[in-house]
Amino acid sequence: MQELFKNIKGDRLIWAIVALLAIFSFLPVYSAASNLAYVGGSGNTFSFFVKHFMHLFLGFTIMYGVHKIPYRYFRGLSMVMIPVVLVLLVVTMLQGTTIEGANASRWIQIPIVNMSFQTSTLAAVVLMVYVARYMSKISEQKITFAETILPLWIPVFFVLILILPANFSTAAIMFVMVVMLVFLGGYPLRYLAVIIGTGILALVFFILIAKAFPDAMPNRIDTWMSRIESFSNGEDTEANYQIEHAKTAIATGGVQGVGPGKSIQKNFLPQSSSDFIFAIIIEEYGLIGGFFLMIMYMWLLFRIVIVAQKSDTVFGKLLVLGVGLPIVFQALINMAVAVELFPVTGQTLPLVSSGGTSIWMTCLAIGIVLSVSAKREEDKNKENKEDNPLEILSEAI
Repeated sequence: MQELFKNIKGDRLIWAIVALLAIFSFLPVYSAASNLAYVGGSGNTFSFFVKHFMHLFLGFTIMYGVHKIPYRYFRGLSMVMIPVVLVLLVVTMLQGTTIEGANASRWIQIPIVNMSFQTSTLAAVVLMVYVARYMSKISEQKITFAETILPLWIPVFFVLILILPANFSTAAIMFVMVVMLVFLGGYPLRYLAVIIGTGILALVFFILIAKAFPDAMPNRIDTWMSRIESFSNGEDTEANYQIEHAKTAIATGGVQGVGPGKSIQKNFLPQSSSDFIFAIIIEEYGLIGGFFLMIMYMWLLFRIVIVAQKSDTVFGKLLVLGVGLPIVFQALINMAVAVELFPVTGQTLPLVSSGGTSIWMTCLAIGIVLSVSAKREEDKNKENKEDNPLEILSEAI
C-alpha cells in the first residue's frame, strides 16, 4: 500500500476530493438502490452495493492508469479517437438499447463481458480533448472562421448530431462546454456568435424534421417538450412527478436529515440512485450533507483552475479546463434539477450516483487532469534538483 501511495502523482487534494466523494457515495447508493432491488423482484440490495464498489474500483484503476500517461500523448490520441467515437455513436443510434426503462437508446451492449456502455459519455471526454488540442495548435496564429470550419466545427457538429436524438441534455451541455473552451482559447466572439446561431438553427430544424416524421424518433421530442412545459407551468407529468417527490425529500430532510437509510421518497423516485440521488442525500443527511457535496465540488473546481493555471503549456491549460469543468457543471445541473431550478435532464451526480459508464468517464477525465498536474510536479522536482547539486551527487552515488 505504501508503494502504491508513492506512485500516486499529481494534485494530492484532487485525489482526496475524489476519494471523499467516492466513500460518501456508498451509503446513499445502497439506501436508494433498495427501491430498484425490490421493484426488480430480487430484493437483494447488497448486490447493488457490490456493483457500485466494482464500478468505483474500476474507475479508480482507470484514473490511476491514465494519470501515469504523459498528457502530451492525449493530443495524438484525440485525433485517433474521434473517428472511433463517431463509429460508436452510429452503432448506438442503430442498435442502442434501453436500460432500466430509460426512454432512450443511449447504450450499447458489450457481449464479451455482458455489460452496457453509454457512448455519449466517452464522446464528451474525447471531444473536449480534441477541441483543446486544436485550440492550442492555433493559439499563436491569426484565427479565421473559414479555416476552423473543417478541422474544428465539423467534428463537433457530427458528434453532437449523433448524440442529440437520444440525449438532448448531454448534447446541449457538450455544446455549451465546447463554446466555453474555444472562448477561453481565444476564439473571436464574432465567430462564436455565428456558431451559436448555427447551433440554434440546427436544433430548430431537427425539431421540425422530428415533428414531421415522428416514427423516426418516437417519443423523444415529446419528452423534451413535456419536461420543459412541466417545468414552466407545473403540469402533472412524469417529470413533474419526479420533481415533486424530490422536493418532498429535501423538505423532509431539514437541517440534519432523517438518518442514513431512512429515506421514504426513494420508494417513489424512479431514478433515486442516479438522477435524483441528491434529493435522497438531503433527505437522509439534511442540508449538512447537501452543503458537504457542494463544498466538495466547489473545492474540486478550485483545484482544477489551479492545475490549469500552473500548467506550462496552452494545451495543458485548455486540456484541464476542457475535461475538468464539465464534471462540476454536470454536478451543478444535477443539484439544480433536484430543487427545480432546471428542467429534468437525466444527468447523474459525478462520482456519487450509481452507474458504471458515468463513473468511469469521470475518472478518465480526472486522470487526465492529474496527468497535467503530475507533469508540473515532475518539472518542479527537476528544477529543485538542478538548484541543489548535493542532491544530484547523492543520487549518482
